[in-house]
Amino acid sequence: MANPRLQQVLESLQSRYRPQAIDREIVYYLSLGEDPGDKWTVTLTPSGCSMAAGRVGTAHCVLKTSAELFMKMIDGSYQPNALDFMRGKLKTNDLDLLLRLRKAFGIQ
Repeated sequence: MANPRLQQVLESLQSRYRPQAIDREIVYYLSLGEDPGDKWTVTLTPSGCSMAAGRVGTAHCVLKTSAELFMKMIDGSYQPNALDFMRGKLKTNDLDLLLRLRKAFGIQ
């Protein structure tokens, strides 16, 4: 079942996209819960960004966390730190690309 609030937050990111932050295509897979509606693919290119429900293709970077924590990071009410990674609240296969995702959308 789709998570309408999460979908709305992800779609709102498109207006915040800063293409100058990306120099090549980068595909992100966001696993934000167990429900199929909590899994998204975000593709960033120097000319734009797109978002699709589910896993599409092969991701360069995977982020696994809860939808609630992700939405708090997007709205700025939560700042992740190293302990979040050590405790497993946030998981990724490429921290550098995850930081580039934040920069591409102006997330603090």
